[in-house]
Amino acid sequence: MAEPNVSENVGPSLSTLFEMDPRLKPYESDFRRRYGLFQKRLMQLEEAEGGFDQFSRSYQTFGVRRLPNNGLSFKEWAPGAEALFLTGDFNNWDKTSHPYSKKEHGKWELYLPPKQDKSPAVPHESKLKVVVQTQEGECLFRISPWAKYVTKRLDSNTYDWIHWDPLHPYLHKYPRPKKPKSLRIYEAHVGIASPEGKIATYTNFTVNVLPRIKDLGYNCIQLMAVMEHAYYASFGYQVTNFFAASSRFGNPEELKRLIDIAHSLGIMVLLDVVHSHASSNTDDGLNRFDGTDACFFHSGTRGEHTVWGSRLFNYSSWEVKRFLLSNLRWWMEEYRFDGFRFDGITSMLYHHHGIGATFTGKLTEYFGMQVDEDCLVHLMVTNHILHTLYPDCITIAEDVSGMPGLCRAVTEGGCGFDYRLAMAIPDKWIQILKECRDEDWDISDIIKTLTNRRRGEASITYAESHDQALVGDKSLAFWLMDKEMYTNMSSLEPMTPVIDRGIQLHKMIRLLTHSLGGEAYLNFIGNEFGHPEWLDFPRKGNKESYLYARRQYNLVDIEHLRYRQLYAFDRDMNHTEDKYGWLASAPGIVTTKHEGDKVIVFERSSVIFIFNFHPTQSFRNYRVAVGSPGKYKIKLDSDDRKYGGHGRLEHSTEFFTEPIPFKGWPNSMLVYMPCRTALVLANEEIDYCY
Repeated sequence: MAEPNVSENVGPSLSTLFEMDPRLKPYESDFRRRYGLFQKRLMQLEEAEGGFDQFSRSYQTFGVRRLPNNGLSFKEWAPGAEALFLTGDFNNWDKTSHPYSKKEHGKWELYLPPKQDKSPAVPHESKLKVVVQTQEGECLFRISPWAKYVTKRLDSNTYDWIHWDPLHPYLHKYPRPKKPKSLRIYEAHVGIASPEGKIATYTNFTVNVLPRIKDLGYNCIQLMAVMEHAYYASFGYQVTNFFAASSRFGNPEELKRLIDIAHSLGIMVLLDVVHSHASSNTDDGLNRFDGTDACFFHSGTRGEHTVWGSRLFNYSSWEVKRFLLSNLRWWMEEYRFDGFRFDGITSMLYHHHGIGATFTGKLTEYFGMQVDEDCLVHLMVTNHILHTLYPDCITIAEDVSGMPGLCRAVTEGGCGFDYRLAMAIPDKWIQILKECRDEDWDISDIIKTLTNRRRGEASITYAESHDQALVGDKSLAFWLMDKEMYTNMSSLEPMTPVIDRGIQLHKMIRLLTHSLGGEAYLNFIGNEFGHPEWLDFPRKGNKESYLYARRQYNLVDIEHLRYRQLYAFDRDMNHTEDKYGWLASAPGIVTTKHEGDKVIVFERSSVIFIFNFHPTQSFRNYRVAVGSPGKYKIKLDSDDRKYGGHGRLEHSTEFFTEPIPFKGWPNSMLVYMPCRTALVLANEEIDYCY
């Protein structure tokens, strides 16, 4: 693919950005300077490397590569090293018999010719190590930063670099799905995706979990903890080996099959990528790879994250840019991921990394010396490359700061992400459940939180993610029902007041979040059916237990348990959205927010959403505003008995609008709203194909 021409004289088109937020106009020079730095970086790539396509494919030349004659080429970047050697099974672990040749700019190269039988000198699944001789004369055993597969020794905490070069690699059979108009994401962790008390596998996920995700109506999976991490309990956020798919779940070919089968089901797969920092491990990580404090990272205190205990990349380094951009291309090309959720964007964007910072929304917080423009421009280049080479690629930013323009096109002065996570929404729900009686819910505050997002920048809304499921916190279901989830979830017995409240509010909170909070929706694995436990990985503190490092899908398969009812509601919520497309439409317009009645009414995508959060009060002949006149029918009812409701509504009821203006709208209609019930009403006279 020919790369687009980049001219230093062409600036960003900022009119759209300023039209959406006129307050940004005084910072026009900042936007133009950032865009100028972006253009300069692309020009440098063109001049020095032949363009970003070739530059970001450096995984084809670094690390180990098998040549057409079965010779093996090895290449590393270790600017602080005095000498490099290759050792492993192939040479009986002789430390110095195979030295690399030193090249320019800290590069080192080694060629191993094929054996006499024309086979590679290093067989598939052989163990390898790079021996780094430091300038101080120290001898270090290291794993190549470009290693494609590493495995943990049973009797050790360290990892082995395994040369992965199968004779018959997995060949993808199915094309990538097209980017959906409405994005519904299932956030998942392969290792916990089984009821069994052990680490689950890629194959288990393919066979047992993918069909559930398809049935539930999610069209995208966000896979966590795939990039290799030595410490399982880090949830994958302390990456040691950036090009290696975690071996604890299986081998690379099994992950490729998982993604391929997901594609066959029309499901996109995103990688939760961690480029904000790296594990401080040395024997199995990037830290001190060449024996120096720098190499891939800033030296000194600037290269250390004081809260995470990890190393911080030097985004101004040419070779770091090569490494990180090639890392993304590797996952896209080799495994055929469809995009990325970038972790820790706030830490990347600011020199203070968000530590001790309070983001109030004042624009001065997003400009000036506190912004790490080397990293910001790196993210602009990253998004530009990904979206140029893969038009259907999806990129998501995990940013708590609210950086303006983060999800606008680079050519408009933005950073180029497709979505940002609406991180305030789950925090609000937890706060309400912890601090407020049902009678005291602040309806206006809930609506403000759900609708408070930057205009024109797409947000992913969610009631809870993995953050809320971790040990020390509780899932929504557990906040609502707590210990009664272990004893009172049978549908063969009448619901207790606690279970009744929990079941109804769980559905309502998720539907309100889904329909009002953003332009895409996310659910964490198991939460769709109200998983009864938090998530706690095996560690010394829990005696290495897997009791809470699993998802109990077996609860859904037991017909008389109410988990099945919550699952059914989540499924039908997604399928209803798929039909009416509210996520892909303009934001909802709230017409009723009644504090006393605890009622919320809004219209989105010509669909009427009605929520009665009152714990005891039902309302008959409640007037609601309507935009389009016509006949409306119930399309989703949280009070349906199949969802654990009380069945107080007749679904054959037809609601006819009247030309009676209400709440500033030309039409209105009367509805019956049972307490703790959410309704979705659609106009029978409208073609909802979107």
